[in-house]
Amino acid sequence: MKPSQSHILNVRGLRYHVRTWGDPAHPQLWLLHGWMDVSASFQFLVDALKRDWYVIAPDWRGFGLSEWAAGGYWFLDYLGDLDVMLGLLAQDRSVHLAGHSMGGNVANLYAGVRPERVRRLALLEGLGLPRTTPGAAPARLSKWLEEIADPPSFKPYSSFEEVEERLMKNNPRLTRDKARFLAPHWAKRLDSGEIVLSSDPAHKMVHPVLYRLEEALACWRKTSAPVLWVWGDSDWMRKWFNTGEEDLAERRAAYQNLTEVRLTACGHMMHHDQPERLAEVLERFFAEPD
Repeated sequence: MKPSQSHILNVRGLRYHVRTWGDPAHPQLWLLHGWMDVSASFQFLVDALKRDWYVIAPDWRGFGLSEWAAGGYWFLDYLGDLDVMLGLLAQDRSVHLAGHSMGGNVANLYAGVRPERVRRLALLEGLGLPRTTPGAAPARLSKWLEEIADPPSFKPYSSFEEVEERLMKNNPRLTRDKARFLAPHWAKRLDSGEIVLSSDPAHKMVHPVLYRLEEALACWRKTSAPVLWVWGDSDWMRKWFNTGEEDLAERRAAYQNLTEVRLTACGHMMHHDQPERLAEVLERFFAEPD
């Protein structure tokens, strides 16, 4: 495995953990992980990269080794965090940005709000959230109030082997060796001996503000970078959106320059299922002339 280095940044008052691979003199490639994932999850993808990159992958606030946010989590804070990190590590350079799932949904907004900062954008099944309607607000707010009164928690595990089993249950394509690598990054041992997830359970709380696709589309339309949309063959995204081709077509049309690639034998966790194929697709895209 390619060795990684850990760095600690002060990002908007929080202790942020950022993992890097490679020589800082090489071109930067930013990898943004998804919900309940961690930066180390990209290890298999990084191992498959053929070119010389300086790969930069943060643990989002409240995930992995980054500090938890006492006031809870608001999606747009990730946008602010990314902006600060790019300023610290990329200065005024535009970067290659790839985001998986939630990380892709941070990246797709950021590329429209700060188009000059993103040279090329790869979305790994990160093309927005399911459409909502105003009528869903009362129930959503009620659920949020209930969870404030009774915050969610994670059940403890007795061993890292049990964590491995959970990971493989979540993704039947995940091999035992990969699950064994991921388990101690995904979870941690407490002084009591119990093993718990490294992420803040507050991430499980429902968000009181509805996702407004129209606002996201307005941001996407401002994207100037070429965009690559990669998705697996499990139809996870279609099932999650719970909409038809018309909805997907509207999302596609928001981008001026969109290329699509669908990976076979690959589910939502494509960086685990097909890291070699994904690395090939990404490097071909990022190597194209602007």
